[in-house]
Amino acid sequence: MMTVQETAALLRQQDHILILTHRRPDGDTIGCAAGLCAALRQLGKEAFVLFNSEATATNRVYAEPYWAPEDFAPDFVVSVDVAARNMFFLAAEAYQDRVDLAVDHHPSQEFFAKETCLDASRAACGEILYEICRELGPLTQEIALPLYAAVATDTGCFVYANTTANTHAVAAALMETGIDYFAVNKRHFRTKSRKRLALEAELLGHMEFFHEGRGVFMSLPLSAMEEVGASESDAEDLSALAGLVEGVDCGALLREIDRGVWKLSLRTDVNGRVNATEACRLLGGGGHAMAAGATVAGTLPEVKAKVLAAIDAVRKDR
Repeated sequence: MMTVQETAALLRQQDHILILTHRRPDGDTIGCAAGLCAALRQLGKEAFVLFNSEATATNRVYAEPYWAPEDFAPDFVVSVDVAARNMFFLAAEAYQDRVDLAVDHHPSQEFFAKETCLDASRAACGEILYEICRELGPLTQEIALPLYAAVATDTGCFVYANTTANTHAVAAALMETGIDYFAVNKRHFRTKSRKRLALEAELLGHMEFFHEGRGVFMSLPLSAMEEVGASESDAEDLSALAGLVEGVDCGALLREIDRGVWKLSLRTDVNGRVNATEACRLLGGGGHAMAAGATVAGTLPEVKAKVLAAIDAVRKDR
C-alpha cells in the first residue's frame, strides 16, 4: 500500500486524470472526487470526475464544475471511497479493470487497483484526501469546501462513533480556509423536505424489533416512495434513523431500489455486539464495522430473514 506522500508524488507525475465515485454516491465519495479534482487542476493537470447520474441534487453541486466531457480519454484513473468493483456505477464499470490508484478508508477494500492508499482508521475518505491535497499544494476554498462536506456527511456531522480527534482537526483546518461550512451543514443536516419527513414517518410507523428490542428493521418499499413522489435526494441517509431509537444497537434499514431488490444499510453500535461489515459480507456487501451495506433480492419477508440470519451468524452475544 502507498502512503499519503507516495500517493501525492504519484499524482504529481500524471496528467489527463479521471476520478471515479461509487454507485448511489454519498457526500464522501463526491466530496473527495471534487476536492481532488480541484487540487489537480491547481497543479495545471487536466482532471475530471466521471459523470455519475445517480448523484442526488444535495451532493451533485460539489462535482458539477468537474464532470468529464463524454469524449475525454484518460491516461490515469483514480477511484475515491470505492471498496470493491461491485460498487462502481454503470458508466464507471468500463474502467473497473484499469484503475491505477484507489484511495479509500473501508476495511473491506478488495485491492482492485494497481496502487492503493488505504487508511481504515479514518472516519471519512475525506480525511485521507485532505492529507493528499495538502501534499499537492495550498488548500484553497475550492478544495476545502467539498472535502469538508465529505468529512461532515460521513460522520453524521461529527456525531457517529467513528469520529476521532483527527476528524475534528481536519474539519478545523478546512474551516480555517474561510469556507461557508454553515451552508454545508444546513444543506445536509438542518433541512428536510416535506417528502423526506413523510418517508421518515413511514419508516418509524412500521418498525419491527428483534433481539429483544436491541435490533430494529425499518423498511421502505418503492410504493411508499411513489406515493409521496419522493426522489433520491429525499431518501438520502435514511439509515441514520435507526441509530436514534433508544436501546437499539443494530439497525437494519431496507429500501427497495427496484422491484424485489432491496438496499440494506446496517448500522451497529460501538459495543461491537454485531460487526456490520462481517454481516454484510455474508450478503455480498461490505463497509465498516459499524456501518455497512449490501443488496439483497427477494420479497420483504424473505430479505428480512436473510439479513437476520447474517446478523445472527456474526453476533457476539449468542
